[in-house]
Amino acid sequence: MFRVSGRMQIECVDTIKELIEMDACDSQDEVGVKLFAHIATDEILVRAAKSGDRYAFAELWERQSNTAFKVAYRIMKNRDDADDAIQDACMKAHVHLTTFDGREKFSTWLTRIVNNLALMTLRKKDTRPETSMEIADGKTRQQWEIADQNEEC
Repeated sequence: MFRVSGRMQIECVDTIKELIEMDACDSQDEVGVKLFAHIATDEILVRAAKSGDRYAFAELWERQSNTAFKVAYRIMKNRDDADDAIQDACMKAHVHLTTFDGREKFSTWLTRIVNNLALMTLRKKDTRPETSMEIADGKTRQQWEIADQNEEC
């Protein structure tokens, strides 16, 4: 990883702001946004993502995904369920990004989405407990046949 001087960082951020304000969509500008996205602020990336820049949203997600996973894992205490929750959160955040009004930070908004999804998943699991269809009794395994309720006798 390289360090950039304060002056270069300001120039890069100004370049990104100009690209966003121009609503430029050609490939050369997308490359510019991809290259400088890592030094842009979340506010700039949110504006770019709202205008359809998929690289800006990817950078936002990259910045927040580790924290999102930690929040989901802390609630769910299961790695696979936490992965599912943050995947759902990513999709939900992308779909509803236009509703983000900027009153809070993007990270706060995303954390709230992850938190709500994780809690909803836990509630669903509590109301519908999972049970195995196979029962093991020592060394032999029994399989249960379940009659199809749709078939007529």
